[in-house]
Amino acid sequence: MNVAAAAHKRRLARERERRRLVRLHVYEREALGRGFRLIGGIDEVGRGPLAGPVVAACVVTDGPLMLTGLDDSKKVPPERREALAGIIRSRAVAWAVGEASVAEIERYNIYWASILAMERALAALAAQPAYLLTDAVRIRSFGGEQLPVIKGDAKCATVAAASILAKVHRDALLVALDQLHPQYGFAEHKGYATARHIAALAEHGPCEHHRRQFWRVRDALTLFDCLES
Repeated sequence: MNVAAAAHKRRLARERERRRLVRLHVYEREALGRGFRLIGGIDEVGRGPLAGPVVAACVVTDGPLMLTGLDDSKKVPPERREALAGIIRSRAVAWAVGEASVAEIERYNIYWASILAMERALAALAAQPAYLLTDAVRIRSFGGEQLPVIKGDAKCATVAAASILAKVHRDALLVALDQLHPQYGFAEHKGYATARHIAALAEHGPCEHHRRQFWRVRDALTLFDCLES
């Protein structure tokens, strides 16, 4: 490929990304058009793992986040997530993270623990949004207007940004947890039910950071107890 063709290809790629980011802001533009100045996006990560807290983040903006690669955190490579998280924190009017512990997940169930983490993220904000976009949930304690969007982390820029902050925060927690319990491989799988994690559970039994109400953890505990007896 010659230099001119390569440059043309790069221009086309930049234009495709610009159009994608414009589409990603459709809900934020609608809210701005209705007169809302501070728009928040909120999301959680960690509902599915077998261990560790559930983490939520909220990002408040007063304008577009036209950040190359901004997307649902599950679609963004780890290195790019880290870089985007730093830019999001610097560009946002306000941002905050909230957690719900394993004990709270077991007390309330994972859905309500996720809501609790979101409420804590909202409470920690330096500036409250007037309008809140969520990933298909309604937060009853929020006093402003809100819009639950199905797959909001893939359709709303602010929700995508929140998912990235929450993911980066939770991943760091699980990497730190790996230092305390290296036998489970938390740094590798971040608490999800990988084959290695299931095998480690069967061999060592769960630790205090495992969610014992999740069936895979219960089954592993039963098997471990049988092997020990």
